[in-house]
Amino acid sequence: MAQQTLAPRPARAPTGAPATSRPSRVRRSRTPGPRTLLIAAVAWLLAALFLLPYAEMVVTALRPANELRDATYLPSTFEWANFVDVWRESRLGDNLRVTLLVAGGSTLLVLLVAVPAAYYTARMRFRGRRLFLLLVLVTQMLQPTSLLVGLYREFYQLDMLNSVWTLILCNAAFNLAFAIWILTAYFSAIPEALEEAAMIDGLGRAGALLRITLPLAMPGVVTAMIFTFIAAWNEFVMGLTLSTEPESQPLTVGINSFIGNYTVQWNYLFAGSVVAIVPVVVLFALIERKVVSGLTAGSVK
Repeated sequence: MAQQTLAPRPARAPTGAPATSRPSRVRRSRTPGPRTLLIAAVAWLLAALFLLPYAEMVVTALRPANELRDATYLPSTFEWANFVDVWRESRLGDNLRVTLLVAGGSTLLVLLVAVPAAYYTARMRFRGRRLFLLLVLVTQMLQPTSLLVGLYREFYQLDMLNSVWTLILCNAAFNLAFAIWILTAYFSAIPEALEEAAMIDGLGRAGALLRITLPLAMPGVVTAMIFTFIAAWNEFVMGLTLSTEPESQPLTVGINSFIGNYTVQWNYLFAGSVVAIVPVVVLFALIERKVVSGLTAGSVK
């Protein structure tokens, strides 16, 4: 028999020998082109135009009283005592407390009602579902000013004027429709198979909602929360009509008291406006992280 010649096996590399490393790709920094520079310049210009009124508001809030009518952009000295004086000489502290209670209470009440209502509307195909969503959208078109006379008479007969609960109920009622509408869209976009798998594992309907569906719908919940909070924070007409006592008025009505019949205290007016803006800015700074965590909370179990 003819002997078969076997090819020699390749020699193995000794243990501990350094492995051949692949040549690493060198990332070259690209210089921005003219189009990118133009877009960046336009973006910075638009940002400056939007921030200019706020800068003017802060500068005017720090002007001395004798320089309010000067044409110079910056005052000679910054009067930081304006913020202390506006806090002492007015009921700005009481107005801020009322606004925080109204905005926070309205947002909490809206979420407590809108989340189960939107979830039921998105998951249950009941008769008249489309008509219900249409009516929810139609109620969003009603302006609070068109119902002020009826609301005033109703709360007057119930002896609920100058009450924080009155403003909470009114603000929650006028912002509930938008919250239900947007949360229904978010719940409908989440696959129902995720809840069915969770219920097979032993969770009930409420457990699947709280642990599976709600974290995935967190961007919609945050959007509804921001919309309700800002709308209640900036509301003016209902607070002016339903709250006649200075200590029970919200911040928007309290700031309006610096506008008199013959004079306007511009430094105090803008100082109060700066105080009114700060909580909203803090809220957005905190909510930005919650949006990112809400997008990824339901992806890993």
